[in-house]
Amino acid sequence: MSNRQSIVIVISRGFDDERSSVAWSIASSALASDFDVTIFLVASGVDWVRKGAAGVAHLNPLDPPIGTMVQNLMAGGAAVLACPPCAKVRGYGADDLLDGVTLAGAPAMLERVKAGASTLSF
Repeated sequence: MSNRQSIVIVISRGFDDERSSVAWSIASSALASDFDVTIFLVASGVDWVRKGAAGVAHLNPLDPPIGTMVQNLMAGGAAVLACPPCAKVRGYGADDLLDGVTLAGAPAMLERVKAGASTLSF
């Protein structure tokens, strides 16, 4: 991580919960505000980065489509971590996830917290 402020956003909600849209929107705002952003996907939150999945989801009509937010975050340098057991239980391997998503568990996320990142959880 750099000397910029850092934030870790934990997303455990999937396609059935509008809080997912809120989480991705806040992450987008953080990136636009020059934060180092890490997204940690757990439980059904992992579904967002399965290839082809987020492209069809638009939970909040006032937000951009979530697929667009995910792409913009990753293109802007946000780190996206997906919990390995959460992916495995859904039958997802690394090849099933968007390019640039890292299968990494809590220790990788907690390293960022230890380095001073703020956290939000949805």
